[in-house]
Amino acid sequence: MTFWPVSPRGRPSPPEGPPLPWDDVVLSVVIPTFNEIRTVERLLQRVRELPLRLDVVVVDDGSTDGTRDLLPALRDRGLVDQLILHERNRGKGAAVRTGFAAATGHVVVIQDADLEYDPHELPRLLEPILEGSADAVFGSRFLGGGPQRVHMFWHYLGNRMLTFVSNVFTDLNLTDMETCYKMVRRDLLQTLPLTRERFGIEPEITARLSQAGARIYEMPISYRGRSYADGKKIGWKDGIAAFWHIFRSNLLPPKAPRWEGPGFVETLGSPDR
Repeated sequence: MTFWPVSPRGRPSPPEGPPLPWDDVVLSVVIPTFNEIRTVERLLQRVRELPLRLDVVVVDDGSTDGTRDLLPALRDRGLVDQLILHERNRGKGAAVRTGFAAATGHVVVIQDADLEYDPHELPRLLEPILEGSADAVFGSRFLGGGPQRVHMFWHYLGNRMLTFVSNVFTDLNLTDMETCYKMVRRDLLQTLPLTRERFGIEPEITARLSQAGARIYEMPISYRGRSYADGKKIGWKDGIAAFWHIFRSNLLPPKAPRWEGPGFVETLGSPDR
């Protein structure tokens, strides 16, 4: 893998809202990319519009469409803080785990590069963690939080079925286990034994958080799903495999240790900057 160093960033103005310590908290946004030449620049521009202190970590997972060549230029323009290049395509889970290992912020969130999820919603997802109410926050596409593109009924049904089966094993009442938006305190995230290489990372993170006893909140988000013609990569084989990943992550080792974090923002400490 090739690593590009962290670039310094200024501190933006805090957003309007409750008196939370926005100025003291750094959010690491982990962005796995694979053949996202059409959307990655726009996505990074939207991320940089956030009124937050950011650590933007982009992990290119062996792109062959020009994304890999574009990303260094985007980093030089200040849109990326850390750029990591996988020498070959290993899967979303591998890219996410690489990004987690490099993240330096107090809180870490996954952001896909395909514009299905709107990064402008991230400050709102961060609030329960900064208030000390949550250790992790999932953004749910099924809680009616904003515009939803109407398409792909079987993907919708598959997501609901996978969430149901996951809930059976984790004893959680999530509405959207497969959501990309999983935001977690980094000190908690570092205790989770994550091993999945592809899309199995979604049920694995959920299972590990449950095993750790983490306080998980769900918040509604908007969603603009894309079609296969637009470049969507997950398919029915990944859906079938997800059932196995649910069983494996919940029933087989390694399991996450119980989380003993105090859950107050004062204990978030200093980011590794």
